[in-house]
Amino acid sequence: MKVKALLGYALLGLPLAMAMLPVYLISPKFYGDTLGVNLTALGALLFCLRLFDTVQDPWLGRWVDAWQAKKYGWSLLLCVAALTLALGFVMLFTPPVWSPGGLLGWLAVSLLLVYTSHSLMTVCYLTWGTRLSDDPAVRTRVSAWREAAGLLGVVMASILPALWVTSMGPRLGYQLFSWLFVVVLVLCLSGTLLFTPAATLAPRQVFSGWRGVLVSPAVRRVLIFFLLNAIAVALPTTLVLFYIEDVLLLAAYTGWFLGLYFVAGLIALPFWVWLANRLGKPRAWASASLLAICAMLSVTFLGVQAVVGYSLVCLLAGLALGADLALPVALLADVIPISQRHNTGAYFGLWALISKLALALAAGLSLPLLEVWGYVPGVPASATSVTLLYAFLPLIFKVLALGVLFPMLQSGFTPNKGLSIET
Repeated sequence: MKVKALLGYALLGLPLAMAMLPVYLISPKFYGDTLGVNLTALGALLFCLRLFDTVQDPWLGRWVDAWQAKKYGWSLLLCVAALTLALGFVMLFTPPVWSPGGLLGWLAVSLLLVYTSHSLMTVCYLTWGTRLSDDPAVRTRVSAWREAAGLLGVVMASILPALWVTSMGPRLGYQLFSWLFVVVLVLCLSGTLLFTPAATLAPRQVFSGWRGVLVSPAVRRVLIFFLLNAIAVALPTTLVLFYIEDVLLLAAYTGWFLGLYFVAGLIALPFWVWLANRLGKPRAWASASLLAICAMLSVTFLGVQAVVGYSLVCLLAGLALGADLALPVALLADVIPISQRHNTGAYFGLWALISKLALALAAGLSLPLLEVWGYVPGVPASATSVTLLYAFLPLIFKVLALGVLFPMLQSGFTPNKGLSIET
C-alpha cells in the first residue's frame, strides 16, 4: 500500500485519540472544580454513562456490519458520527451558566453524544482499516500508521489545553481547544475519506450470533490476551501521577515524563512493524513485553528526585508501548476466520468493549489496594505501596498475557488470508 493511502487512512486516528484525554481526564475536573458540580453526583453520573458506553460497543459493531452493504455506508456513518461528536465535544466544554443540577443534565447529554459518536467512529474506522488488505504485513503497517497519528493526537491533547487554561482560564481555554478539535476532526476526516482505498467487503450473510463470532479458539485466545495486556498497560496509566508526585517528588516534570513516553512509542512504531514482519506479530510483541517488564522492575531502584533514572524508564516503557499499540489489533485482524469476514465490525465492537473494561478493571483493582495498604494522596511517607503496585501489578498481567499467547509463540502463527469481495 502506498504511503499516500496509509497517511490518508491514518489521519482520522489523530482526532479520535485527541478527544479521549479531555473527555476522560479533564471534563470531570472541569465540572467538579471549576463549575462546582457535586462530586458524588458527578461520580455517579460518570459511572452510569461509562457503563452504557462500554456495553453499547458490540451492538455498534453489528450496526457497522449492517451498513457495509449500503452505498457509501461507512462514509455516511463516519460523517454523521463526526457531526454529533463535534456537537457533543463543543457542548461539553462550553457549558451554560446554570445551576449544578442543570449542569449535570448538560453534561449527561454532552457525554452521551461524545461517547456514542466516538465509539461508532472508532469501530467503523478499525473495521475499515482491517478490510484494506488481507496481507498480514500490510495490516501491521496500517495499524502502525493509525497508532502513530493517535499518539500525535494524545500529545496535542496533553499540551494545548494546559497552555491555554494557564493563560486564559479554564472556561476560555477548554472552549478554544474544543473548537480546535472540531477543525482538526473535519480536516482529518476529509483526508481519510478522500485518500483511503475502498474497503473489501464480505458477501452479505445473516448474523450467526455471538457464539458464531467467538467459535474460533484463536479469536478467543487473542481477545483474552488483549484483555490481560490492556490491563497491564492501563495500570501504569492509572498509577503514574501518584508515583511521580508522591514517590519521586517530581510533579513539575510530569509533562516531560509523559511526553517522553508517548514520543518514544511513536518513534519505535516502525521498528516493531519491521520486527513483526520478520518474526511474526506474537514474537515481536513478546520481545516488546520483555522490554516493558525490565522498565517496570527498574522503578524499584529509583529514589526521590531521580529525573534521569525515571526518564530512562519512560524511554524504555515508551519504546515497548509502540508494540502494544500496533500489534494486538493487527493480530485480531489476522485471526478473524474467513467465514466471519462479514462480522468484522462485531469483532471490533468486542475489542472496544475490552479496551474500556481494562481501564475500569485497572482503576477498580489498583486504587482500592492503595487505600487498603494505607496510601494517602499527597502524603509521600505513605507511598511505598504505590511503588510496589506500579512496578509489580502490571508485570503480573504481562506475564499472564504472555502465557495466553504462548502457543502462538511456540508453534508459529499463520494469519488467515482469505479475501472477500472488493467494492
